Amino acid sequence: QVQLVESGGGLVQAGGSLRLSCAASGIIRSINAIGWYRQPPGKQRELVAAIGSGGRTNYADSVKGRFTISADSAKNTVGLQMNSLKPEDTAVYYCYIIQYTTYYWGQGTQVTVSS
Repeated sequence: QVQLVESGGGLVQAGGSLRLSCAASGIIRSINAIGWYRQPPGKQRELVAAIGSGGRTNYADSVKGRFTISADSAKNTVGLQMNSLKPEDTAVYYCYIIQYTTYYWGQGTQVTVSS
């Protein structure tokens, strides 16, 4: 069983930066992907950024050039550096891991960007 705990959300003005962090614990092996989704108010959950098993990164078009995902396998953490934040980035951000074919999710952290 894998447990994920996010931290680092909060309120920031447009143009500002935040860094999210996710700590994974439990039996962590055969990870096919790790990354972040977000769910804006009244909308469906959407992929923000991910790192595949080969280390390849993938970003949503809306965050390319502004967000950077990173992972530390020794510490079992994944981070999301978010720069040049926009009000439309406001959402609950969820860390996730795909172990084999099973998704594990964190509890989510709120990011609010004021205009």
